[in-house]
Amino acid sequence: MSQQTFQVFLCAMGLTALFVFIALYFIKAGYGMFRTASWGVSIDNKLAWILMESPVFFVMLILWAYSGTGTAVPEFIFLLLFLLHYFQRSFIFPLLLKGKSRMPVAIMAMGIVFNLLNGIMQAGGIFYFTVEGQQYAAGWHYFLSFRGIGGLLLFFIGMGINLHSDYVIRHLRKPGDTRHYLPNKGLYRYITSANYFGELVEWVGFAVLTASPAAWVFVWWTFANLVPRADAINKHYRAEFGVEAVGKRKCIIPFVY
Repeated sequence: MSQQTFQVFLCAMGLTALFVFIALYFIKAGYGMFRTASWGVSIDNKLAWILMESPVFFVMLILWAYSGTGTAVPEFIFLLLFLLHYFQRSFIFPLLLKGKSRMPVAIMAMGIVFNLLNGIMQAGGIFYFTVEGQQYAAGWHYFLSFRGIGGLLLFFIGMGINLHSDYVIRHLRKPGDTRHYLPNKGLYRYITSANYFGELVEWVGFAVLTASPAAWVFVWWTFANLVPRADAINKHYRAEFGVEAVGKRKCIIPFVY
């Protein structure tokens, strides 16, 4: 793939995300609380998450290995941060899920396709078609820059919010309880999708840190995928628990939206 072809690939991914963003305001992605039989055959939720999320972990690892980058800093640190997120998302998060929920195979398949493409996109942006090549050559000093410090802070703050929010959701019910509850701890006091907000902040941090156009396209994809779903969740909570119970909580960005 040439530099020009890679740029066309990024543009195509960005344009596709726009269509996804619009479509998700009309079609609720059928997993989690919005799963219905109309989405067809489904499989165990834990297995589906592993199969859906793990491809990007392995694609990124393989493309790094073939890139010849080795342990050069800062690229190797970018790799480790990316793999840290997806190791947790692919192999730890699914095993922590409670209950016996299922995921439609169609949703899982779309997730697999996106993760394969995203692995190519992120590896290409960091290891093969680097725009910020001169700055990448700065070694460990890169992380003493405004971009390095700011990006790392945002990445780990976002990860912390995401992990804590997932913890809150997992502990809403006691063993054997099947009722639904409105989360009220942490950032859930201000937004109804605090886990999504954390993930969005995390990837903004990664994009700031890497200064990679591919990473910013991923931020746009994350926004396009999660914001409409957060809007649907907020409306669902208002319908299920009442407008008064949800109060002034926003969907995904505190005090904004």
